[in-house]
Amino acid sequence: MDNVLVIMSDEHQRRALGVAGHPVVSTPNLDALAAAGTTFTNCWTPSPICVPARASLATGQWVHEIGTWDSAQAYAGTPRSWAHLAADAGHDVASFGKLHHRSGADDDGFVEHHHPMFIAGGVGWLQGVPRREPIPYDESAELANDVGIGETTYTRYDRRVTDAACGWLSHSDRADRPWTAFVSFVAPHYPLSAPDEFAAMYPLGEIPPPEIGPVDHLNPAVSGMATFFNYGDHFDDDTVTKARAAYFGLCSFMDHNVGRVLAALDASGERSNTRIIYTSDHGELLGNRGLWCKSFMYEDSVAVPMIISGPGVPAGQTVDANVNLIDIAPTVSEAVGEMYDGPAESLWQRANQPISDRIGFSEYHDGGSITGSFAIRSGEWKYIEHVDFPSELYNVVEDPDELNDLGGSPTVAAEQAALARTMSEICDTSAVNEAAFASQAVLIEEHGGRDALANAFRFNHTPIPD
Repeated sequence: MDNVLVIMSDEHQRRALGVAGHPVVSTPNLDALAAAGTTFTNCWTPSPICVPARASLATGQWVHEIGTWDSAQAYAGTPRSWAHLAADAGHDVASFGKLHHRSGADDDGFVEHHHPMFIAGGVGWLQGVPRREPIPYDESAELANDVGIGETTYTRYDRRVTDAACGWLSHSDRADRPWTAFVSFVAPHYPLSAPDEFAAMYPLGEIPPPEIGPVDHLNPAVSGMATFFNYGDHFDDDTVTKARAAYFGLCSFMDHNVGRVLAALDASGERSNTRIIYTSDHGELLGNRGLWCKSFMYEDSVAVPMIISGPGVPAGQTVDANVNLIDIAPTVSEAVGEMYDGPAESLWQRANQPISDRIGFSEYHDGGSITGSFAIRSGEWKYIEHVDFPSELYNVVEDPDELNDLGGSPTVAAEQAALARTMSEICDTSAVNEAAFASQAVLIEEHGGRDALANAFRFNHTPIPD
């Protein structure tokens, strides 16, 4: 029975890796992990926002199956998680850092919590819940205003998380019984300020501009969300460069912390019988299309890195098959010898059987969205449904930057119809959309109505003690 080490970052876009060929970002520790294992080049998040993504990651089920629609409806211990299964198998089970589950009062499966970050106050981000009558999001200005160089509450937090994980891995008890550990950093999540030594790696004169320039003609559903998340209105060219440099610095800071954790694992003598997973909860648009942060169905938001390493994993391999964060549940379950029942598949198995016709899937029902958005990836095609709005269709092999929306074009009508049928086999998007809005209507009422939510605790990123 192998140990399992799951390392997760927050808001790490898939392209921001040395091993992915990024022209600037330095991630030597993750690159080394990839060289020793298998990299999945088409991994999606089940939802491009922290709380729903992490609930699906814990359970191995889609957001619409468990009803964790938004940043105020977090995982609360049911359905049972892969951490529960690891504990059932007799593992020591510990978490370090960000969880974004509901609260420490819930049994989320982890026997030990070290420096846990739950949703704020056990209620999360209520401000985004009234999607049909959105509350103005003035906090969007904070993203550009916080750009800089130096430590933040988040970087100090990640240092504490790293210290705790390294200490735990180094303890003599680790050799006595199998264990499963979840080490979860907040970097490179904003605020976009990198510690001095990592900021110094990225001189402003060497920072490339966004890979994709501003796009004037957005789908109406996408435009509605861009109006809500109007981060770009607060940037100028100089701030964009500084923000991107800070983000790259935070990627290297996170990579440094990953390296410390892996060094502690090596020093413990347990590396040879430990299965390792690295991933992130969602991506970061980083100024592409004039957009920032996550939430949108574009690749920089919905795609994440996924690297696995350990016994039986082919070294130096890349796999193009569609995988998803929900796959971590059966991956851990297989490693600890427990049974998993759900829609996901084991990454260990996919690493050794890399050919697959599996469909990629993601959905979004959180703040800023005037309707539910659903995406699938099938072969060369990416299809996005916005309920009651036009659909989008991209050939992501010929058009990897998703600039040429073919949705509604008669030349690809057959392909679009087939993809719509495939989507319907995963879920009834209209029914799911109404279920999300109905759940959120109840939540709004429980918290005193829209006006009460407008005056509730407001924030742009989950606050933690410094």
